[in-house]
Amino acid sequence: MKSLLMILAFLVALPPAAAWAGDDDCYAPLADWQPRDRVVQWAQEQGWTLRRIRIDDGCYELDGTDAQGRRIEAILDPATLAVIEMEFDDDDDDDDDDHDWSRNRGGKDRYDD
Repeated sequence: MKSLLMILAFLVALPPAAAWAGDDDCYAPLADWQPRDRVVQWAQEQGWTLRRIRIDDGCYELDGTDAQGRRIEAILDPATLAVIEMEFDDDDDDDDDDHDWSRNRGGKDRYDD
């Protein structure tokens, strides 16, 4: 009976923990943030042309085009400038879908088509 209660308690706690693990918010202290000029420099090093930089959920959110001319939206960690999530619009694609490329916080890349 005791083990059944432990299993039930675990199952009740699992959904909030799973939702938190997929969170793409940033929690870096403001003192650790890279300056906006460094974000622009980083994007230029990637071959990107930026139209907008904004802050959303504590992350830098970039909007612009990549070196191939595709429209991109990227979310960066403000302290490390690591890519948390990136989407690009490929105009050559016949089915007119956006592509989503993400890097989870563990550093592994994921590409969803």
